[in-house]
Amino acid sequence: MSLTIERLRSGTQMVAGWGKPEYTDWIDESESWKRGCYLGEWSFLDELHVSGPQALQLFSDFAVNSFAKFAIGQAKHIICCNQDGKIIGEGILMRLGVEAFEFQALGPVTPWLEYQLRKGRYDAEWQYRVSKFKFQVQGPSSVEVLEKLVGPRLRDVRFMHQHTFQVAGHATLFLRQGMAGEIGFELQGPLVHARDVRKAILAAGSEVGIRRLGSRTAMINHLEACFPTVTHDYLPAVCEPNEREFYEDLLQRERVGILDFRKWTLDGCLKVTGSFEADQVSAWYRSPVEFGWSKNVKFDHDFYGRAALEREIANPRRKIMTLIWNADDCREVQGSLFRAGSEPYDFMDMPRQQRFSMDANSVLAGEKEVGVATSRSFSYTFRQMMSHCVIDLDMSAVGTEVEVVWGNPGRRQKRIRATVAPSPYKTDNRRSELKQPVMAVPVP
Repeated sequence: MSLTIERLRSGTQMVAGWGKPEYTDWIDESESWKRGCYLGEWSFLDELHVSGPQALQLFSDFAVNSFAKFAIGQAKHIICCNQDGKIIGEGILMRLGVEAFEFQALGPVTPWLEYQLRKGRYDAEWQYRVSKFKFQVQGPSSVEVLEKLVGPRLRDVRFMHQHTFQVAGHATLFLRQGMAGEIGFELQGPLVHARDVRKAILAAGSEVGIRRLGSRTAMINHLEACFPTVTHDYLPAVCEPNEREFYEDLLQRERVGILDFRKWTLDGCLKVTGSFEADQVSAWYRSPVEFGWSKNVKFDHDFYGRAALEREIANPRRKIMTLIWNADDCREVQGSLFRAGSEPYDFMDMPRQQRFSMDANSVLAGEKEVGVATSRSFSYTFRQMMSHCVIDLDMSAVGTEVEVVWGNPGRRQKRIRATVAPSPYKTDNRRSELKQPVMAVPVP
């Protein structure tokens, strides 16, 4: 079965997995990681547990990252590409022991690695499952909140390292990361303990106004802090001839229900909307270079897709930037809904689309297409409609003026004026020093 452009544009599904759409409201929740902190739930992420003498070799063979230095207790953001150097997926790999690793991600990248294990080339054992709660506590007051639970040793946990503490009587892994571009931790443990740990976190955060993060808001921080995400900002690059065997294998396993514990399907990940059009599915793929992840690509080892990335790093063509969309043009789009007797423009859902698809919109300089905008969202903090944009290098300077074509093919379309802005747009505070108290503004 081949994937056609018609199938890409057929039937998207609603975003699911984060709990309720809202817990207070999306404006209040959007402020939480700048003024206080939030509790967000990422328990739907897949887990691949791999152990054995050749466990690390698997990741070295299929990730662009270097593993020359990878200590027990450390975590890495790893990226896996297809043979053409386009991203299949990325996620967090934790080293739990000398030969014990856990990889967490969404989309086809986890079964891609499991597929390589099933081919029998590695002396390793594995389990592919979803078995843990994964609670993110992010924002300037996250340290204050979590310190109430585990004490001052929390401040000793370095960025992208983990430590186990007791929470509500349960051993809980604390991984320091920061998907909101702020100080943050992800707390993980068996799903059976989720309710107890969640209750303890919310109780500890009550004085500083901790908020729960709903699905309407959950991806806004990924835009502000520049964390492009599978399907939202790129399609997983699994539909090419070199990866065809895996593509067919995964579809067959889904048909017979072998992977029914997952919250997604391959077909569900390969969906697009928006004005951008192309003849090949590969036009919706992206590379680590385009996303600004070249620093993660290390040529100290051989890995799948290496040759293509060597060529691209030597001669890059595009990079990711932020686009700030013109407010008057956006108001014109929304206002068209109130004009009877004329066709309205496609609705700009607020604060962002709630469908699981790559909403990709053409970016023009005059009549020339110079980029593709994704993850269009309204940031209440910055009072801006904004998006990611993978854009040609010669158009990427901050302040460059372009236009975004708004509207699906065959529908009424509008050119929206936009200005190139830095990416990430928000100041990156993830690596802030924890030895001194972190100032926070309580949320009323």
